[in-house]
Amino acid sequence: MEAFRLSSPSDHRQTLHGSVRVGGAKNSALKLMAAALLAPGRTTITNLPNILDVDVMARLLEELGCTVEMDHGEERVSIDVPDDLSHHAPYRLVRRLRASISVLGPLVARCGKAEVSLPGGDNIGSRGLDMHIRGLRDLGAEVDIEHGYVVATVPTRLRGAELVLQFPSVGATENLLMAATLAEGTTVIENAALEPEIVDLCGMLVAMGADIDGVGSSTLVVRGVESMRPVTHATITDRIVSGTWAFAVAIAGGDLTVEGGVAGHLDIVLDKLAGAGARLDVSDQGFRVRVDRRLDAFDVVTLPYPGFPTDLQPFAMALAAVSDGTAMITENVFEARFMFAQELARLGADVRTDGHHAVVRGKPMLSGADVVAHDIRAGAALVLAGLAAEGRTTVADSFHIDRGYPGFVESLRSLGVDIQRVQLPDMDDL
Repeated sequence: MEAFRLSSPSDHRQTLHGSVRVGGAKNSALKLMAAALLAPGRTTITNLPNILDVDVMARLLEELGCTVEMDHGEERVSIDVPDDLSHHAPYRLVRRLRASISVLGPLVARCGKAEVSLPGGDNIGSRGLDMHIRGLRDLGAEVDIEHGYVVATVPTRLRGAELVLQFPSVGATENLLMAATLAEGTTVIENAALEPEIVDLCGMLVAMGADIDGVGSSTLVVRGVESMRPVTHATITDRIVSGTWAFAVAIAGGDLTVEGGVAGHLDIVLDKLAGAGARLDVSDQGFRVRVDRRLDAFDVVTLPYPGFPTDLQPFAMALAAVSDGTAMITENVFEARFMFAQELARLGADVRTDGHHAVVRGKPMLSGADVVAHDIRAGAALVLAGLAAEGRTTVADSFHIDRGYPGFVESLRSLGVDIQRVQLPDMDDL
């Protein structure tokens, strides 16, 4: 079993000093790779994060008949998409990556049929596919769940329709948007997600020949085209990784420059930190966070973009655990995100949960312990909580962190943190 282990002094936190570079967004790159299926030929995606999830998506595309050339050193992937695609996305790959469901829309649009296993990935709660399925049905597809697979077929070609999402789901917006690009007629997606990753996907689709209006708004108008062309596209910077580093220095203290971080994608997050006592400097190259005291506690309510991101909620909870005062954390997006609270409590945090609310009373320091990462963000947040925990903290199942953070341990070591990768034979040896 892989784990990250860090040690902190007994009397103070491990402050961070220096700079970190943030690369391409995981939550965008995986969907861009899926979008490549819409156009036969070679599509190249640059500014690609070197993470495990990208490798899984690459293997899935190969399973569908693509030839994938990955160059992690150059942060680039080239995807050769054949004229005739396979339409079967198997469980052995999809179970490892929830974003795999994003091949559903492109496969239905290109092949007229798709068989995509119900997805796996992080243990953060249910992510129902009802909106994906209802939307594809409205576009003219027949969709059923059979033997653990989403099976969608369309007799000839998808047709445009008026789609209204019950919730601004990122995944449903992406799948239906990609499917609509090759549909006959006009599709209107109301209550579409507003995340920067959606804007990035729209930018690539337009470059491929799609006709999309309303990019960046809650109403997307897609006029279907006959065919798409391959392109070269650069992934946007990862706002969640940028936010992670902002919380890292907020928890540990110090002076950290986040190179490539787009402050405009984190307005509410950075405003919260500034209000709590952090000093922020923003430039075209990124932003700088300076923290020289214990920050004041603040409340958090997660909401779809531009609200506070659910992916950064575990970091807000970890910060609240060592802030001055009491914070109320409200999770409105993924109901199981509070599994993290149980592990944070093992580090001595004073946290009480009730439904989708958590009350956290801050302490000056936590205490090192053995904990387990249940998902990408919870794992990274536990590592950062360890920066303010006396003694040794070991975070097991650290492979989750590698799925979303390239070189996380190496970056922390460059900032002065005493951390290393270790192998644990089993849980009894923690």
